[in-house]
Parts: sequence; structure tokens; C-alpha cells
Amino acid sequence: MDVKRIALITALLAALAACSDNSQQQAKEAADKTAEAAKKAADATRAAAAKVKEAGSQAAEATADAVDKAKAAASDAAEATKETAQAVGTAASEGAKEVSAEVKETAKEVKDAATDGDKKDGDH
Repeated sequence: MDVKRIALITALLAALAACSDNSQQQAKEAADKTAEAAKKAADATRAAAAKVKEAGSQAAEATADAVDKAKAAASDAAEATKETAQAVGTAASEGAKEVSAEVKETAKEVKDAATDGDKKDGDH
């Protein structure tokens, strides 16, 4: 082989070695970037999961509060209904007593009028 060929082959091998080193460096950089991106994605996922967990906890608390308030409102409504029913019953009872007294009074007046009418008829 002549010197030119040896020099050319040596230069070619050196260029291939440089390309190989360069490719390895680029591959390492790409792998490092991919690892960093994966770490950031994992961190973001953990943060999102924590926020979702917190939101779920807050929603559960709000639901429990709403249920408690609904129970209290239902209890208050039941108590108010009971009190209203008692008031209506009392008013109806008192009204019935008043009507009964008025009927008795009217009956007495009718009886008295009839008695007076009989007395007047007897006087004639």
C-alpha cells in the first residue's frame, strides 16, 4: 500500500472515530434531556395528584357540610310543621268552642223568644 492510501485510510478511520464519539455525545445529551423531561413530568404528575386529592377532600367536606345543613333544615321544617299543626289544632278547638257557645246562645234566644211568644199568645 502506498503512503497516500495509508494516510487516507488513517484519516477515514480518524473521521469515523470522531463521528462515533460525536454520535455518542449527542446520544448521551438526548438521553439526559429525555431523563430530565421524564423527571419534570413525574413531578408535575405528583403535584397534580396532590391537588386532585386536596380537591376531593374539600369536596367531601363540602358534601358533608351540605348534608348536615340539609338534615338541620329538615329537622327545623319538621318542628315548624309540628308547631303549626298544634297551633291549627288549638285554633280549631277554640273556634269550635266559640261556635258551640254561639249555638247555645242562639238556641237560648230562640227558646226565650218562643216562650215570650207563647206568653203573648196566651194573653190574647
